[in-house]
Amino acid sequence: MSRIERSKLKEKYKTQWEMVAAVICEEDPIGLLEIGAPEDEYDPEVGTILPRIKEASSVEELCKIVHSEFVHWFGQPTAGPLSAYSGIAKEIWHKYHAKKSI
Repeated sequence: MSRIERSKLKEKYKTQWEMVAAVICEEDPIGLLEIGAPEDEYDPEVGTILPRIKEASSVEELCKIVHSEFVHWFGQPTAGPLSAYSGIAKEIWHKYHAKKSI
């Protein structure tokens, strides 16, 4: 996804984007923010996770999606194990579905 595509997605789905980005930044699964990276460092990952949330029919499936995107962007050794993404998936799942029911 190009920066332009990411920018359009971010604008169109502002609330969902901010929610997913906040969860990922809070968890900081790669430790980038811990070492001083800017808050938008995970924007490429948010840009590829957000469109795929609808594919998931459970927290477990969402966890696999989030993990697979981090593996895609950072490689397996840096991304780490699937289990490291369960908290992110649970939080995104609950917040995403809570917003949909309003």
